[in-house]
Amino acid sequence: MVTWQAIAKQQTRAARKGTHWALMAGLVLLPTACADDPITSGPTSRAEAQSQDPDDEPVIVAVAVATAEAAIAPPAYLGTTEPVQQVTLRAQASGELLELAADVGDRVRAGQILARLDADLLRTAVAEAEAELSARQFEVAAARAELANAEAFVEQERARLQQATADADRFQQLAERGAIATQQAEQAQTERLTAEQVLRAARESVRTREQAIAVAERRVESQQAIVAQARERLSFTAIAAPLTAVAIERMVEPGDFIDSGQVLMVLGDFSAIHAIVDVPDRDRANLRVGQPAKVRLDALPDREFAGQITRISPVADAATRAVPVEVTIPNPDGAIGSGSLARVSFATETAPRPFVPQTALELSAETGEPTIFIVADIDAGTETIVEARTVRTGDRVDGRVEILAGLEPGEAYITRSSGELASGQTVRRTGLPSS
Repeated sequence: MVTWQAIAKQQTRAARKGTHWALMAGLVLLPTACADDPITSGPTSRAEAQSQDPDDEPVIVAVAVATAEAAIAPPAYLGTTEPVQQVTLRAQASGELLELAADVGDRVRAGQILARLDADLLRTAVAEAEAELSARQFEVAAARAELANAEAFVEQERARLQQATADADRFQQLAERGAIATQQAEQAQTERLTAEQVLRAARESVRTREQAIAVAERRVESQQAIVAQARERLSFTAIAAPLTAVAIERMVEPGDFIDSGQVLMVLGDFSAIHAIVDVPDRDRANLRVGQPAKVRLDALPDREFAGQITRISPVADAATRAVPVEVTIPNPDGAIGSGSLARVSFATETAPRPFVPQTALELSAETGEPTIFIVADIDAGTETIVEARTVRTGDRVDGRVEILAGLEPGEAYITRSSGELASGQTVRRTGLPSS
């Protein structure tokens, strides 16, 4: 730190050498200095620096060397715990609730019957559907028996036609030789034609019966579907747990009339826990699915839980610019419940970066971006030239700013100055401590 005594000594040496401008510069510095330190709170803009008299003594600055530091502790994001899976148990049939076997906090097994509805009407519907199915199956059996008779009649008529055809041919030959009367031959031809007609009719009867059987079988299939639906509706009166879980909410009581679709209970799987946290969109690039996370709960302040990122939303909230991130935490002992406040931090693999005092930064008048003044030649002596450089900043903590780009470890920069600075300006250094 530059003291008033140091300034006075510098001014005395300048007076002894007869340099009138040094004394005048000392007079200029006197009104601008604070009670104990002539250096102001930070560098100032190019325009104000250029307005100074070129004969003024160089601005006094405090210089530091940038050193790489480990990143600050990662921030903790707030979220709320919830089961890894939550199921709403609804009725799929209507009726009076006869039994509800679980209450809030009870652990249930997958397949366990939790509720029963009155099933008398549905049992009657199943019986009626099954009776109708039996009747239609009997129709199919009767039609098949008739088809078998018709097919046997076709075979009988086919044999008769063969015999009639042979008789007609033989009588025709005998009639041509005059062995029998022509009338007998004509009668044989008539019997053959009659046999052909009867065979055609028998075959048509077989086709008709086959079609009737096909229709009857389709009716049986339709009735089988009706029976299956009736049985399924009957099965809905016994409501089972779809997973091993814990009852979170109970909505109804035995004796209530339940409508189809009405909520009976809510179940939650607490074998693992989800914590949904909102992460600023600017930090999304530092996160990935599978990345480890540390979770602390206000409900269990003495324990720290390990989790990992299982899902990152691709959509940020339009109002808050925050991205929902899902963290899954194993919960084998069931210690973590639902609705607890979770504080989640993510392990990052960022390399050490320089940190500078916030007073070392100023906003560029041209671009509005943060700017820092770099000492161009650290070995040039007490007087040196400064250079303005745009930087990209990161986290801020305790008055210090992380520099992501624009300043490298080992470079000297201005932390404070007694006047305005501009790129290319000559300044006088007071020391070279590390940042």
